[in-house]
Amino acid sequence: MSTNQIKTNWAQFIPLVTVFFFWGFVAASNDILIPVFKKAFDLTQVQSQLVSLAFYIAYTVGSLLYLLISYLTKGDLINRLGYKNSLALGLAISALGTLLFYPAANTGSFTLMLSGLFIVALGFSLQQTVANPLAIALGPITTGSQRLTLAGGINNLGTTIGPLIVSFAIFGSATSGNTDMSIESVKTPYLILGAAFLLVAILLKFSSLPDKPQAIVESEDEKAATRSSALKYPQLILGMIAIFVYVGVEVSTASNLPAYMEKNLGFLTKDIAPYISLYWASLMIGRWTGAVEAFTDQMNLQKILRFIAPYLAFGVFLFVNAIAKHDLTPFYIYAVIILVLILADIASKGNPARMLLIFSSLGIVALIVGMVTDGMVSVYAFTSVGLFCSTLWPCIFTLAVSGLGKHTSQGSSFLIMMIMGGGFVSLLQGYIADISTIQTSYIVGVLCFAYLAFYAWKVSGILKSQGISFDKKVSGGH
Repeated sequence: MSTNQIKTNWAQFIPLVTVFFFWGFVAASNDILIPVFKKAFDLTQVQSQLVSLAFYIAYTVGSLLYLLISYLTKGDLINRLGYKNSLALGLAISALGTLLFYPAANTGSFTLMLSGLFIVALGFSLQQTVANPLAIALGPITTGSQRLTLAGGINNLGTTIGPLIVSFAIFGSATSGNTDMSIESVKTPYLILGAAFLLVAILLKFSSLPDKPQAIVESEDEKAATRSSALKYPQLILGMIAIFVYVGVEVSTASNLPAYMEKNLGFLTKDIAPYISLYWASLMIGRWTGAVEAFTDQMNLQKILRFIAPYLAFGVFLFVNAIAKHDLTPFYIYAVIILVLILADIASKGNPARMLLIFSSLGIVALIVGMVTDGMVSVYAFTSVGLFCSTLWPCIFTLAVSGLGKHTSQGSSFLIMMIMGGGFVSLLQGYIADISTIQTSYIVGVLCFAYLAFYAWKVSGILKSQGISFDKKVSGGH
């Protein structure tokens, strides 16, 4: 590894994470659109989940297009365009999708709304294929998952703010008493978002981000990267399924929560936004906690930051909801639940496989508690799933692409393809909710976490057999 890769390249990393914010903003905002569209277009619960399906299936379509173009041109598309240019292109595609919200809102067309979300996510597919391995490559591999966790924390700043802004655009302030839902009011935040996409695309084009990260260039000559395709690596194949079920449980837990709170607890649609915001803020809380090792290798400072970072993120959630004039009283108790996250993070010792196993097990516990309890206890249990999903993406992604070398971008594309799980698992849970109860439907998430626990156990042996270990950092750091 070259000397410039010993420490994280912050000058390049910071502008990169802007796109992570956009992904979170739009993904979490979908959870506000679902109940709005359900009432405006008179949809069933399973039909309302078409919002999630249209958004997340676009990741698969985008990945397939990338692989098809690369095959037809007999060369990797991203390697040809360069990582920086590919990011800018992805942002431009997403900007085009936001333009559809204007005619969709004016005509009240559910189909056009879904089409706009599909094209936005199509651009996100290319962005994610580039940005995730790039975030890992801008520094040493031993802190790659922590760096991706930090980028995910920025992503969840977007997920925390997104539902509040979209809810404000539709309903006005929390104190306004407005319960009327105007489809036309949806277009404004998305048109503004489209302009932001284009602005960031221009800024990234002139940034210092590399066209191809040096860490990936160096790994192309490693002996471990001698296989003919990324699909020859078992850690990737099993990791693809893991990404599918992980995104599935993360998205379906949140997207079915509004219907549960309305039907079972009597909440008004306009009052659900802060709880959706808390769910996505929980991912931010967990990711800020899991990212402390990317900042410093001083053990005493890491121990302090492990307690400061989660409550700082929780403070961001409280602050933005205070600005939105929401009652904060119901959320203070959540500070106690965050202690469970901190203890789990300490127990993981920075090892992505161990973290995946511990957090998946806690996710199972949280969902079961939500299924067997009532009232606000069940709401806090379901929202705490966000805490335990928080670091799973960087753990799975790092484990799945480890050792792929020159096949890293191809492997990344296969992983991004599996984001479609967010749509299909949500659809499955919506179907089970329609034929039974919404609380019962969360058994789908339990099964998803069970597979993730299995993957954590299985991939450890696979990587060790290939001479890849994450324990060196742990033994020297804890």
